[in-house]
Amino acid sequence: MAYKPITDQQLRIYMTDLQKHSQRTSAARAGFSERTARRFDIDPTFPSNRNIVHGRTVADPLEGYWENDLLPLLENDSALQAVTLLRHLQSEHSLVFPDDRIRRTLERRVRQWRALKGPERDIIFRQTPEPGYMAQSDFTHAEELVVTIAGQAFPHLLYHFVMAYSRWEHVGVVLGGESFTALAENLQQALWSLGGAPQNHRTDSLSAAFRNLTVDQREDMTKRYDAFVGHYGMEASRNNRGEAHENGAVESQNRHLKKAIDQALILRGSRDFGCLEDYRRFVDTLVARRNRQRADAVQAER
Repeated sequence: MAYKPITDQQLRIYMTDLQKHSQRTSAARAGFSERTARRFDIDPTFPSNRNIVHGRTVADPLEGYWENDLLPLLENDSALQAVTLLRHLQSEHSLVFPDDRIRRTLERRVRQWRALKGPERDIIFRQTPEPGYMAQSDFTHAEELVVTIAGQAFPHLLYHFVMAYSRWEHVGVVLGGESFTALAENLQQALWSLGGAPQNHRTDSLSAAFRNLTVDQREDMTKRYDAFVGHYGMEASRNNRGEAHENGAVESQNRHLKKAIDQALILRGSRDFGCLEDYRRFVDTLVARRNRQRADAVQAER
């Protein structure tokens, strides 16, 4: 319901009726609430004579930090997201920003700035699968991150394991292409890090891993994969070839992961690493930080 300001005429009616009736009755006859009547009893100034204060009435929690810390980062790269900027503030000013209390304020500020300076954020519709039931694995190309090692181009894949319910994830930097060895090694590491296994492990059709193999080799790899998954008490499931959307949770998470890595690289100020292990530690640290926010949901998986 739209707010209608109290008029001088209403206040006159109230003050006149108050001489003969109760506060509640007088307020009702004047057309406003008893609570409003109590305010007029304290200050009977007519509405037309009141100084109405417009604008902010609460101190801006980002005052000084928006202009000095955040705006230069956004102006340098408008792709930075509000949560990335918040983590930056928490890193640089941990005593002032010890938690996520200002997150919504910061999101509004970034949204307002981006409406004038950059594109709107994507709208994402999330799914909520059954806890503990499914995990999904996928390989995704990471050339778009433009990471270099000791100044040299570094084409690579990221192995991405995601629990469909909690979004807990494990990421491995993979040299070369998709293979059974890369899948098995990284999946095993993911399960060890998670401390358990889901009921079902889903992948794509593994067509890239099967490429250039004979029929016998393909059958052997299929048996090895099924045996490997069965060893951990999981069922194996696969998407239909060419239907990547069936691997929806991990496909979506691939985009979010690479966006998060890209954001972290922007804050780092360089995409070059001294060696492969430095890059792997960088990715591991980022993933560990993301997983800490999913701790409660992970407990529901167990």
